[in-house]
Amino acid sequence: MTHRIPESELPTELTPFQAVELAYPTELTKAHEALRRRLPVLIECDKELVPYFYKSLRDRLKRDDVRCVYLDGRPPPDGQGPQGLIPNLLTQIRDAVRSSVEDKVVVLPHLDLLTTSSGGLTTEAREVTGLLYENPNLLWVGFKDPSFAVPRVIENLFPHHECISGVERNRLSKLVTQREARKFGEGLPLYQLYKYVSGTNAVRLRRLLGSVEGEDYPGDANPAYQQLRSGTLSGDLSVPELSLYDDIGGYDKVKDRLQQEILDILAYKETLSTEEEISRVEKLVPRGMIFWGPPGTGKTLFAKAMASTLGAAVIIVSGPELKSKWHGESEQNIRRVFVQARQSAPAIIVFDELDSIASARGSDTGDGGVGHSMVNQLLTELDGFRSNEMVFVVGTTNFPESLDPALLRPGRFEFKLHIPFPGADDRLAILKIYDAKFGLQMSERGLDYAVKRTAGLVEGSISRYTGDHLEALCRALARRRIREQLSGATEPADIDAALEAFVDRPELTATEERVVATHEAGHAVVALHCTNLPPIDRISIRGDLGGALGYVSYGDSRNQYVQTRGELLDRIAVLFGGRESEDLLLEDLSFGSAHDLEQATGIARWLVEQLAMGPDHSLGVRMYETDRRNVSEAALGRLEEEVQQMLAEQRTRCRTILEENLEMVKGLTELLLEKKVLDRAAFAHLVK
Repeated sequence: MTHRIPESELPTELTPFQAVELAYPTELTKAHEALRRRLPVLIECDKELVPYFYKSLRDRLKRDDVRCVYLDGRPPPDGQGPQGLIPNLLTQIRDAVRSSVEDKVVVLPHLDLLTTSSGGLTTEAREVTGLLYENPNLLWVGFKDPSFAVPRVIENLFPHHECISGVERNRLSKLVTQREARKFGEGLPLYQLYKYVSGTNAVRLRRLLGSVEGEDYPGDANPAYQQLRSGTLSGDLSVPELSLYDDIGGYDKVKDRLQQEILDILAYKETLSTEEEISRVEKLVPRGMIFWGPPGTGKTLFAKAMASTLGAAVIIVSGPELKSKWHGESEQNIRRVFVQARQSAPAIIVFDELDSIASARGSDTGDGGVGHSMVNQLLTELDGFRSNEMVFVVGTTNFPESLDPALLRPGRFEFKLHIPFPGADDRLAILKIYDAKFGLQMSERGLDYAVKRTAGLVEGSISRYTGDHLEALCRALARRRIREQLSGATEPADIDAALEAFVDRPELTATEERVVATHEAGHAVVALHCTNLPPIDRISIRGDLGGALGYVSYGDSRNQYVQTRGELLDRIAVLFGGRESEDLLLEDLSFGSAHDLEQATGIARWLVEQLAMGPDHSLGVRMYETDRRNVSEAALGRLEEEVQQMLAEQRTRCRTILEENLEMVKGLTELLLEKKVLDRAAFAHLVK
């Protein structure tokens, strides 16, 4: 139930100056008390808030008979003096310092004018920096824009700091008039309204509330909220329209975890009606999240869907784009992103390729320490969140292990979501979405074939299929339907045509083609007799896989996370299949088995040296170091013997399978020469 404050408890009229007094009483009191103790004060706030906050502070100082001088760089009334804002400001600073013989407060409303874009001092400012420390009779009040860094030499002038960001939730009811509250229904829906204005300063909030149009006490307040929301979105930001369940196919486990641990908790918060309950729940929600997995699996898409559910703006920033060769500018870029997110809350910042700017400190990134400074700035921003701020940070990465450990501790990027390559069910769901989106009219057979066809590697590359690849496939199908004026259902042949239309294939001679067919038939027949391997989905000799003249692709493995010794031995036997088939049928060998031998040797060495799964355990059950300097010559010799024995055993096993099924090898070879590409159904009749 939404907590509403009765209209009678709200103010009838409110000026911007009154709003500042009501919104920031604590900050004003602290700044005033610091000045009374003769401590210079630095106030970090939005530019539009500066004159109003200054007036409120000045009124308090007036009651203490303290004089204020406001140095804003405006030219004198007589027009005499230097021309330009910065020269005028520097002249005013010199005059204030050198002419003052009485105690007074000197206000610098535009400290950023004294700094460069990288946070250093401008040439002109260097001339007057020493003056700021020269006159003990002066008390300085400086105003700093949150997006800009103040040089340390200036920051040290101010021992007391006040940071003003948005408004506190418990002050919001004092900043909305009765007339404005009527646009949102009976009574002020305090917590629902705060969701959209938490990062808006009091002056801007008053302007936005005054601009909301519509009838009083509407049955549906959404139009009023939409007006308010559009006003809080800075720059070109917008709220994405993307359904987590309707627009993203598959990935049920990923969706369920995101729903249960983030979205459901935030939805529950919306039902609460007391500050204590809401504050308790807000502390449970992770502010930082790591979405990790291979490229193209939809990490940013999930972040957008999350934002759409929350009504949040999305700020997507690329890690490399934030880096700058100028000292301090990279950190300022990060600071600016967080300021924009806070001002546009609710918001989600997506750091794409987070590992490019947040690799472990101490590692040699070759960037002159820029990356380490950016990590420090990112940590500072994450630690500066208020619990009631609706700002979330999502870092996407392909390499979570390379991230700085300090980022991953609780309270920072504590929520980690793995988004893997899509499985068969995921690919089916994704294809159905794009089938409907592009009007492909895929038949059941076409959909089933597309799922199986995309189980292995992408044609022309060494990557597995992702959601991006499936979308590209469906776009290619749609273009082909337009190009060739096709109107019927999309069938398996259409899938093949779209996948292979523009793959650069080698032109093989008849002799070469027979060698490739014999080689792949050998792999396939051995695989068909190995019970620990997944079923074969496709055999091709068209050269449509990057770097390979032919290949055998398999369906999804039954075991996703565990590999057994039997499965690894089967893989070694299959790897020998191409070479042994050539030797049996052609009585010659090609160099096509070079990669097979490399892989087989690597698996055997891993089994023997790392997993203690060799033919016998004469060397004990232990792991041998990759650094061979600590292993005796005798042990090394025995290890090599075990590796060689394992390879010889699997080669003999492979040879036996091929000799016992020689007619199947010959039949499959001839079928490949005729068809070039075979799916499971095409060679099922050869398998007993």
